[in-house]
Amino acid sequence: MTDNKAEFRTGVAFALAAFLSWGFVPVYFKQLSDVPAVEVLAHRIVWSVLFLGGYIAVRDSFRLTFDIFRDWRLVGWLVLSGALVAFNWLIFVWAVAHDHIIETSLGYFINPLVNVLLGMVFLDERLRPLQWAAVTLAFMGTLYLALDYGKLPWVALLIAFSFAFYGLIRKRLPVKPVQGLLVETLLMLPAALVYLIWLGPGTFEAFGGVTDGWLVGTGLVTALPLLWFINAAKRMPYSTLGFFQYLTPSMSLLLAVFVYDEAFTLAYAVAFGSIWLGLLLFSADAVAWHQRSPKARN
Repeated sequence: MTDNKAEFRTGVAFALAAFLSWGFVPVYFKQLSDVPAVEVLAHRIVWSVLFLGGYIAVRDSFRLTFDIFRDWRLVGWLVLSGALVAFNWLIFVWAVAHDHIIETSLGYFINPLVNVLLGMVFLDERLRPLQWAAVTLAFMGTLYLALDYGKLPWVALLIAFSFAFYGLIRKRLPVKPVQGLLVETLLMLPAALVYLIWLGPGTFEAFGGVTDGWLVGTGLVTALPLLWFINAAKRMPYSTLGFFQYLTPSMSLLLAVFVYDEAFTLAYAVAFGSIWLGLLLFSADAVAWHQRSPKARN
């Protein structure tokens, strides 16, 4: 029992490290606002490959990575998942640089509910009444925001749906998280290198040494929180871990309003209120469902 409690506390520490670091990610990418988003993405891919490759080398798990390339169908799916996560990174970096952090926060709040919808459509999962209520509230909040804007909140929707489809694909693929991420970034690496070479050798130094350091650090920012997340997932129930995910968009929202002076309008208040209420209903339903006996769930 003592060992289990110690493992759980360690898991909580890893979960806090992962989700709090993801919450502070906008602060990091604000330092790169002068660098075009596509260039930041290319650097993020290159340095992530180096960091993840070093980590896997230390863990002596390259065999698991090389085994993936024996299944070309699996590689094809990883090309698609890599493209989705690269698109998600690109939209996020662009949004942070152009003062749309609130919309990124909205996107990551919507994401869990989009996951529910994708599960229903692609995995033949059925929604329970409270889940329907949660999805409906999120939809109504987003619709209200769109009507107030006069257009859809594209940044939030693109972030939510790209990451949801990415998660759906990775859920179905028989690959470990770190090895899968390394293969995804390896498959994107040629395009990233070609783009950086096309920009020319002086581009990396054009913004100054400090900015160069921020660009190199994108590999750590990408990979390290994921490693912490994996360690957390090994040590605590996945349903419990799910509650921690709301730390990240909550912190992004606070940063946007109180640090970067983005306007938090009435429309945002209505949208976020609806989504938070939906998430509360969804979480309450998840807790109640997991507390039932397996017989009752069947």
